Amino acid sequence: MSDKTKFGFQTKCIHTGNAIDKETGAIRRPLTMANSYRLPEDASTMNWSDPNQLVYTRNTSANQMYLQEKLAALEGGEDCVVLASGVSALAGVFFTFLEKDAHIICSNVSYIAVYRLLKEYFPDKYGVETSLVDTANLQEIKAALRPNTKIIHIETPGNPTTRVSDIAEIAKLAHSVGALLTVDSTFASPFLQHPLVLGADLVIHSLTKYINGHGDAMGGAVIGQRELIDKIKGQAMVNLGGVISPFNAWLIMRGVVTLPLRMKQHSESALEIAQFLESHPAVEFVAYPGLTSHPQHEIAKKQMTMFSGVMAFGLKADVDTHNKFVNSLELIVPAVSIGHDESLIVYVGPNDERNHFYPDEFKNGHLRFSVGLEAAEDIINDLKQAFKKCRL
Repeated sequence: MSDKTKFGFQTKCIHTGNAIDKETGAIRRPLTMANSYRLPEDASTMNWSDPNQLVYTRNTSANQMYLQEKLAALEGGEDCVVLASGVSALAGVFFTFLEKDAHIICSNVSYIAVYRLLKEYFPDKYGVETSLVDTANLQEIKAALRPNTKIIHIETPGNPTTRVSDIAEIAKLAHSVGALLTVDSTFASPFLQHPLVLGADLVIHSLTKYINGHGDAMGGAVIGQRELIDKIKGQAMVNLGGVISPFNAWLIMRGVVTLPLRMKQHSESALEIAQFLESHPAVEFVAYPGLTSHPQHEIAKKQMTMFSGVMAFGLKADVDTHNKFVNSLELIVPAVSIGHDESLIVYVGPNDERNHFYPDEFKNGHLRFSVGLEAAEDIINDLKQAFKKCRL
C-alpha cells in the first residue's frame, strides 16, 4: 500500500500502523504479549537500550510501535512515544527537558498531577522554578518569561475550566526565548486540534481519554520532532520504566479507529446540552468553548474544528445540593475521567487546592461533565429529572 501518512484523517485512523499479519494472514495486527524478542545473530554491537528496536518490552513493544506510528500520523509529527499513562507522558517531558535551575511557565489551572509536579516535586527536588499563570492571557505569559525559561506548558482546552489558550501566539512567545511549547491537547484529541501545525513543539495526550474512548485502557503519548521524542524515549521510557503494556497499546489502537465518529457525536451532543444548561434557571454558569458566552470562544473557533465533549457548570445551590444533584442522576455516571462512551460527571467542591486559581464562577464548586455517546435527548432528560428531584 502507498504511504499511509498521505491519507485523510479518517483513513489514517483505520489503516496507519496496521498491516496484514505475515504469519496468519490476519488483516489486523495481533496482540503480542512477549516481554523479550529474539536477538540478531551478532548482538555484540547492539545498543541494549535502543527504544526503536524490538529487544525487551521495557524499551518498546511491537504493539507500542504500531500505535506510535498511528498517533504520529494523526498529529502530523515526525515521531511519537507512547507511555503508561497521561501523567507518565507529562512527567516524561518535564523530566527530559527541565534541568536544575530551569524555569517553566504553566497554565495555573491544570490537571492536578501537573500542578503537583510543577508546584512541589520539581521545585523541591531539582530547583526548577515554576510560574503558574493564566495562559489565556498573553500579557501574563510575557511578564513571566525569563532568560532561563525552558518550557511553556499549556492545556487547551484546560482541565476543568475549559479555558482556551492561543497556541500560535504562545508558540511565538516561547520561541522568542528559545523555549519549547508543550501542549496538552487531551480535551480536543487530534481530530479537533493540531498543536504542531500551530507552532507547538510537543503535543501530549492522555490516551486513556478520547483516543482510547472506551474507558478500559490507560496510556499517554507525546508527539513531535524525532530529535525531541528520542530524548524522551531514552530518558523517560527506557530508563524510568514508564512503558505501556502491549495489551493497553492494542486496546488503544482499536479505540482510535472510531475517533472521528466519536468526536463528532461528543461535540454535537455537548453543544446541545450546554445550551440547555445555560438556559436553565437553576444553573449559575456553563463553561463550554462552543458557547458564544465562553470568554475564549473566538480563539476556540480559530484553532478547533469542533468543541469536544467536556464542560463545567455550577448550580445556584450549596455543596449538599450539588452532591444531591449528582446522586440523583440515573443515566450519567458519577466518576472521574473523560472521553468514555458513557457520560461521566464529578463534583469538585470549594476546598480544591487549586481553587484560588479558578475563575470566580468556579470558586463555590463546579461540576465537570464529560458528555458521552448516548442520545443527547436522553442525557438532557436525565438532567431534567435530577433538577426536579432537587427542586431546582
